[in-house]
Amino acid sequence: MDTVIVQLPDQQHSSAGDPAERPRLLHLGPGQTADFGRGGPDDPVQVALSDPGVSRYAGQITAAEDYWRLSNYSGHVTYVVENMEGAGEHIKVPPGRLGAPVPFEFSRVVLPSRDGEVHFKVFAPEHMYLDAGLGVRSGEPTQSPFALDQTSKYFLVLLALCEPRLRDPSSGAIPGVSEVLERLRPLEGCQEMTRSAVNYHIEYLATVKLRLRNDDGRAAGPHHKRAELVALALRFDLVREEHLALLRPARADGNEGAAHG
Repeated sequence: MDTVIVQLPDQQHSSAGDPAERPRLLHLGPGQTADFGRGGPDDPVQVALSDPGVSRYAGQITAAEDYWRLSNYSGHVTYVVENMEGAGEHIKVPPGRLGAPVPFEFSRVVLPSRDGEVHFKVFAPEHMYLDAGLGVRSGEPTQSPFALDQTSKYFLVLLALCEPRLRDPSSGAIPGVSEVLERLRPLEGCQEMTRSAVNYHIEYLATVKLRLRNDDGRAAGPHHKRAELVALALRFDLVREEHLALLRPARADGNEGAAHG
């Protein structure tokens, strides 16, 4: 079971904000580790950071259950782990600290470098829950097949994609990235959201959270991916009518659900 996913750095994006290629992901199960840094000529690391200001062996991440740990091998540099869903929330991992627990689901690991900073992203999407109502106190906890954090921005993106169908089940409209962005920007914490960020959350939903089985290439196009996310979310009631309260009231002109590519 994969519980931690590392998005490897140096991903390229098109000028329009759409990913040029699928992110390279490193999957880790409980107890597995990945070293990060520049690496050596004959001893590469799993998470390569090419900046010359980064140590060859800067640190290590270790997957736990639904969280992960970070070890800082530096003797003088502090690393910062940012909660990408929080308003500036972060933790600092000082030099020499081993196994610092990171509770965030959506994290950015930031290291200082000669040109400012370098970073990579770590996801811990597999939340687990105890079986409810049976009084069972032993055995493995139940793992949710679709563990969605309803306070996260990716959930708001999914909700905005599903909004036309939630308000009118006969609607076939699938909002485009611009419509999702327009819908979410009035919300607290979303004022600075960009097209690139919306695309990023859609990719995260497709590859990590909902794991679309048909998402094996770009030939079908971004509209198909959004449609698949909507179909899956509504089929399993991952977003429901009561979740619409998280959004501002729909505009009276009814254009919020217009589909665009």
